Amino acid sequence: MTSLAGVSRVALPAVPVGGRQLAGLLLALASGACGLAWQFIWTQQLSNSLGHEIVAVLAVLGAFFGGLAIGAWALRRVIERSARPALWYGGLELLIAFWGLGLSLLLPVLTPGLGRLIGAEPSAWRHWGLAFFLPLLLLLPVTAAMGATLPALERCWRSTGASLLSALYSANTLGAVLGTLGVVFIAIPQLGLQATAMACAALNLVCALSALALKPGQHSAGAQAATVPPVAAAAAGAEVGRRHLWLLLAGSGWLGIGYEVLAVRVLSQVTENTVYSYALLLAVYLLGTAAGAGWHQRARARLGAGQAGLARLLGWLVLATLAGGLSLWAADRLLVLPARWFGPGAASALAGEALAAAVAMGPPTWVMGVLFAQLCHQARASQMTLGGALAVNTAAAALAPWLVGVWLIPLLGARGALLLIAAGYLALMPGLWRRGSGFWLPLVLWLLMAAFTPALRFVDLPPGGRVLSYRDGVMAAVSVVEDGRGVARLHINNRVQEGSSASGAIERRLALLPLQLHPKPQRALFLGLGTGYTVQVAARDPGLQVDGVELLPEVIEAAPLFARSPNGQPAGQAGLERVHAVAADARRYVLAAPQRYDVVIADLFHPARSGAGALYTREHFAAVRERLAPGGLFCQWLALHQMEVETLRSIVAAYLEVFPEGRAVLVSNSLDTPVLGLVARPDMPRFELGALRARLAPPQPELRQLLGSAGLADEFDLLGAALADSRSLQRFAQGAAVNSDDRPFVTHRAPWATYAPASQPRERLHELISSWRVEPGDWLQSADPVFEQRLQRYWDVRRRYLELGMATAPSPDPAAMLDRLQQPLLGLLRDSPEFRPAADTLRALAAAVSARDPGRADELLRELARLQPRAPALRS
Repeated sequence: MTSLAGVSRVALPAVPVGGRQLAGLLLALASGACGLAWQFIWTQQLSNSLGHEIVAVLAVLGAFFGGLAIGAWALRRVIERSARPALWYGGLELLIAFWGLGLSLLLPVLTPGLGRLIGAEPSAWRHWGLAFFLPLLLLLPVTAAMGATLPALERCWRSTGASLLSALYSANTLGAVLGTLGVVFIAIPQLGLQATAMACAALNLVCALSALALKPGQHSAGAQAATVPPVAAAAAGAEVGRRHLWLLLAGSGWLGIGYEVLAVRVLSQVTENTVYSYALLLAVYLLGTAAGAGWHQRARARLGAGQAGLARLLGWLVLATLAGGLSLWAADRLLVLPARWFGPGAASALAGEALAAAVAMGPPTWVMGVLFAQLCHQARASQMTLGGALAVNTAAAALAPWLVGVWLIPLLGARGALLLIAAGYLALMPGLWRRGSGFWLPLVLWLLMAAFTPALRFVDLPPGGRVLSYRDGVMAAVSVVEDGRGVARLHINNRVQEGSSASGAIERRLALLPLQLHPKPQRALFLGLGTGYTVQVAARDPGLQVDGVELLPEVIEAAPLFARSPNGQPAGQAGLERVHAVAADARRYVLAAPQRYDVVIADLFHPARSGAGALYTREHFAAVRERLAPGGLFCQWLALHQMEVETLRSIVAAYLEVFPEGRAVLVSNSLDTPVLGLVARPDMPRFELGALRARLAPPQPELRQLLGSAGLADEFDLLGAALADSRSLQRFAQGAAVNSDDRPFVTHRAPWATYAPASQPRERLHELISSWRVEPGDWLQSADPVFEQRLQRYWDVRRRYLELGMATAPSPDPAAMLDRLQQPLLGLLRDSPEFRPAADTLRALAAAVSARDPGRADELLRELARLQPRAPALRS
């Protein structure tokens, strides 16, 4: 059984393969594939309840590794001494099949309860404890069985007189690679989690029955054909004591997985961080170790035995780790090479991620494979059981993500952690000071790298820009970058997030539009904080309690850099003091929060990013509905420039299954970055016009100014955002795959639009406005027919305005743009004087040409004043 982090590290050796031996290799292959598939299934299911915080992620991984180690250790002697090892292997595979399938069916039922048991804001001890022990208890029977399958399989074929230790490791590792890629790229997207679990259980069952039918080794009960003859074993093991061997097994496991954690964290700053990105990184890691162990099978005699051979390998590993680590500084340039060679596209993008991973992890993992194979042979020579060796290595590997990801990288940075890992390999070298250049050459290179390499981080700086803050967090690198104009932007893993310190009307509207649709909100929940600008805007209302949930603590810490006072000047921490900000997973918080909310607003989660798709599922939307107070409203914002139409259809289908009365709004008229919102108020689907007018005319002057600056000065600005009624959305989503926990369509579909978008955002927007319809009666309770006609004209003019923007060729000359747009926009205003965006565009063009042609500018402004006599809303 191979763990997610790639504990098995041996590739196909050059040994004669007969029919029975081939059967053993196929069983190891299938077992490795199932093991990785099961882990992906359970990890995804558990994260829906335990959360995506680093606590939950590492706790689940630790529980899985711990179970593997417990099983390998607890059963090591009984399997080694068994006269019928095939029965052990078959029984273990049966246990995996039935327990695994039952667990995959049970976890979705337990999800709400597990989330509530941990709580919305648990203490560190409660969170760590429950997140570790709950998965450990649930997974222990099956993970313990997985940890013992490979020792049992190796024992089966050793009893026949065939030395297949390396070959079985090889097939198991190859199966892990196939399982990783197959489950992520094919099985889950096509079948879903439950169907994939059934397929895995069936394959485990086939493995069990095949082993029982073959009965390898049972004709020679108790016979143990040693991998290494006793004389050779004594000679090979004379120089390496058992304690030292255990130290090497543990140290190599900890440092090897530590390097994987480090490389993935650094590469995440240049890759797209999709579910496919992480699958490729893991596959590269496994293939590298397998290739090294395969080479070891052919070249073991040349390496030498005992301390001399191990010292030589550890010296190679230090050099390879430093070489692979140095390539990380060039990862961003390696990533784009396939696109330059073969042209842009999804295949080139994925090839670029694989290339960067191969250069960074290929050399170190190749030597790791050689070293692990050498240690396996040393263990057998020292009369250690294979289960014992695997248990020690796996248990140490389980600690690596905690120590490297949670402690070393935040404390020392990626560069410091890399140097410490290389130093750890140096410290493991037996007889260090007696090995001459085998030690001194890696040491000298380590010292040179420590002295001359810069910080290992990626931050794209605009011209004249500077870094205001940078944090290597436990889950991501978070930085705030200021450009030459003094505008600060938030970067997470070197990707610019929505919003900035210059955020204007659109960002204000993201907070205020849903709040104005509720007659009297007293408590609001924001899922996702980003720069903190939207929650700060909401908190300007003194009668509103604002809670905000953000996954990354470093993002909350960076928020004061974006805080603004009502006049737009920096306000520091004071601008956020009224916001109750919680560092937590949004899904778990919604499940476990004790209070209900009048308004819940979900941020623009990029659907392609790993983990974000879980915030667009039917189950999450249902949990949000349970969290709404009577008369409560839920708004889910969607960035159309981040997703293709099919992804949008899947999200809308999931939303409508929970909120069948849901409607769509358009928060901005941008053609390149259009933002939609799905809005629903289950208890009162339609809105009362008088209540909306009252919300838009608050007694506080500051709030009225804030609404005007957001382009929400009156009821036409607010209701004019309506883009689709519930009937249009139902037609749009008909036949779409419903995004759910079992069928995570968004997680697996959205990345393809990120790698190679098939259309432009304006094309997607045009498709929507051409097919979606909206009727006043679907949005409003009884209203004045004259008002409804004016509102209908507003929506029609908004559609024509967007189509005009799509059809107009841009020009850097404002006079040329005025020539093209003046008459069409004036015509729109004549049809709907309330449509401020057309007037705003003309005013901006008039200001741009006033110095060159003041007469034309003045004439245009007079015409605008005649068509739209009301004072325009304040906009920024």
